[in-house]
Amino acid sequence: MANSRLSQMAAAQRPFAGTRKNVLFVSVDQWPASLLGCAGHPVIQTPTLDHLARLGTRFNRAYSESPICIPARRTMMTGLSPRGHGDRNFKPELTMPKVPLLAQTFRDAGYQTQAIGKLHVYPPRDRIGFDDVRLAEEGRPKLGAIDDYEVYLSEQGHAGEQFMHAMNNNDYMSRAWHLPEAMHVTNWITRETAKVIKRRDPTRPSFWHVSYTHPHPPLAPLQAYLDLYRDLPIDMPIRATWDRQEDIPALEAVRSYWQVSDQAHVHRLLRQAFYALCTHVDHQLRIIWGTLREENLIDDTVVLVTADHGDMLGNFGLWAKRLFYEGSSAIPMILVGAAGDNRVKANHVDSRLVGLQDVMPTLLDLAHLPIPSGVEGRSMVSGQRRDFLYGECREDEGASRMLHDGRYKLIWYPAGNHLQLFDLEDDPLEQVNLATQSQHKARLERLSSEMVKHLNGEDLKWVKKGRLIGHTPQASSFAADRAMSGQRGLHFPQPPIDPAATMVGAP
Repeated sequence: MANSRLSQMAAAQRPFAGTRKNVLFVSVDQWPASLLGCAGHPVIQTPTLDHLARLGTRFNRAYSESPICIPARRTMMTGLSPRGHGDRNFKPELTMPKVPLLAQTFRDAGYQTQAIGKLHVYPPRDRIGFDDVRLAEEGRPKLGAIDDYEVYLSEQGHAGEQFMHAMNNNDYMSRAWHLPEAMHVTNWITRETAKVIKRRDPTRPSFWHVSYTHPHPPLAPLQAYLDLYRDLPIDMPIRATWDRQEDIPALEAVRSYWQVSDQAHVHRLLRQAFYALCTHVDHQLRIIWGTLREENLIDDTVVLVTADHGDMLGNFGLWAKRLFYEGSSAIPMILVGAAGDNRVKANHVDSRLVGLQDVMPTLLDLAHLPIPSGVEGRSMVSGQRRDFLYGECREDEGASRMLHDGRYKLIWYPAGNHLQLFDLEDDPLEQVNLATQSQHKARLERLSSEMVKHLNGEDLKWVKKGRLIGHTPQASSFAADRAMSGQRGLHFPQPPIDPAATMVGAP
């Protein structure tokens, strides 16, 4: 009798069971696809993500079509390529296009929609279709936003102290977190998410977007997570002959901007801090999962975990994102279906080419909702395969373009007209540039011709008679940045509002 009563109570808490599914969409910031235990990384500790991968499908050929924060997030929220939504640069003042947006589409279908963490939209309080947004925007008060995380710190007696660790959002240095553990932004995002789940309307399905700001710098993890990696043999950056032999202006600009010491102990400390931030996020995801379990929502919830882009972490002497090497553009993509939904295979690795434009149609498909006609992405559970995935990043001297056929990846740098071709099956670390080898000439021509078909806008002047010709790079010299990559200070009282165009972004 007692068990029967419990079953009736559980059923009452799931009035839409079997029909409308909840959706939990988790994004992490600047997390390379390789940094997963289930992807074979020798050091990283990601037990939660590894378990989710066993529950569902991991896509091991997932990419950010424009690996910079704002363009990548516009792709997530619109289901459009960078060409479709209008940004392949870093445009903090650009508003969302007038197209169906992910959250609004769910909301129009009767879902309650909540976002917690980083959105990176303009204006920052634009809800882009969410019923409510609880912002943690990495200290951007000059854009005019009231950051809910900083309000929380103020209420806890730490007004304006988010960045008193002195670490930088766009640079590579590290130290331990400076405030009590509960004050860390990763904990705050998790706690707010759990509260939102508990406060849901039980008669309607929910769409939750949880957007963690780490492992993106500042590299100031909790000491407990630094300690997890203290005695482990941290892997060192990848090197290749081409990273010293090929004079590519776009890459030299990156190396000039991020002048990180090449000493092994420096690389160890930075990777230790980065991995610590990853594991912290991974562990906090368990709290969200536990909340779903205790609210009896696990079986009726679709889960997707991905990232906006990765981080080079010193590979080939390069740091941060904006590049189409695996470290920067390849991203985690783990999909877990609702219980009994056989469209998502369990404990499966899918090698189809997928991108962030596929997030919106996939989640709508799994929720049995129609996909807006203008969406360019494809549902990852539809069985469709694309022959090529195109990527485009920046329009200046640092511009790069990618054309990927699932095995071979072509990268083009218009400044200087440099081409690189990698066989990711035989050379997953991208250490051998096949573009210079005569036996790969036909393949290079085929992929180059296909890339020309995708070029748009200013790129067309870098093509002649259907061939990539690029342009002569401008002479450049590096000067120390007086803004120190947008170094934050004491945020109490808040800095004055300033035009968005003056905000500092990575070059």
